[in-house]
Amino acid sequence: MARLDLRESPRLRESNSREGRVRRFARQYGWRAYAIPLLIVATVAVLVDVAFRDAAVRSPTGEGAAEAVPAVTLPLLEETPLPTAPAEGEVGPSLPPQVAGLETYVEQGAGSLAVVDGASAVYGTGPLQRFVVEVEDGIGVDGVTFAQAVEGTLADPRSWGNGGRMSFQRVGAAEATAGQYDFRVSLVSPGSMETYCPGVGTGGYTSCRYGERAVINLARWATAVPDYEGDVATYRHYVVNHEVGHAIGNREHPPCPGPGQLAPVMQQQTLGLNGCAKNPWPYP
Repeated sequence: MARLDLRESPRLRESNSREGRVRRFARQYGWRAYAIPLLIVATVAVLVDVAFRDAAVRSPTGEGAAEAVPAVTLPLLEETPLPTAPAEGEVGPSLPPQVAGLETYVEQGAGSLAVVDGASAVYGTGPLQRFVVEVEDGIGVDGVTFAQAVEGTLADPRSWGNGGRMSFQRVGAAEATAGQYDFRVSLVSPGSMETYCPGVGTGGYTSCRYGERAVINLARWATAVPDYEGDVATYRHYVVNHEVGHAIGNREHPPCPGPGQLAPVMQQQTLGLNGCAKNPWPYP
């Protein structure tokens, strides 16, 4: 009769040894023996997700791709939501300030903004756009006077409300705190422009639109630009209409259509008329 060989084969011994190690590991660590692999898998999944999210954030897409700017924290504006859109405005080469008017201005204000309280009538008959007016502290400008100038521009029938296209109303501090408005118009000193238009490259010279703000450069408000030849009043209409135009959705900067023609209000007139005639109105 053939004898049964009870000796284990090398492969069987190796298998038994592995199973023994697993059992000993499970007896020693209990439930943790099963939790550790799950934690490893979860950690890998989180790292992969973070990597994909980071790649998506750093890959600009759509219309704002060329204008993407980093988010910033504005500690002096705790009541104000951070900008939610890429910067737009009169972006161009840095230009030295040139005085075209007679007024003087403060180069650097306090950096914080104060809402001009109070509300206006509703100007126009179309869909309502509510706005807040702000003035930087420490620049010596009367907020009520500036707010009235902004109102006067937007109330004009040649402005964006032309023909019932939209209507405008200024609202005050309570609405600003509650977020019950569509955009802000902010008067800011040249030295604070990069705080409120980070990454745009205003050079302290141009105005800009950043997020919900139409940011008006105090130097340009006071002195206009050389091509306006001292006509500060007309330039003020232009800069309000131009930056508010961005705030309500006009993204483009069209060129001068031809020598002697009126410049489109969304042309970068601050940087030069390029043969066109100055024009502060969307619907002249």
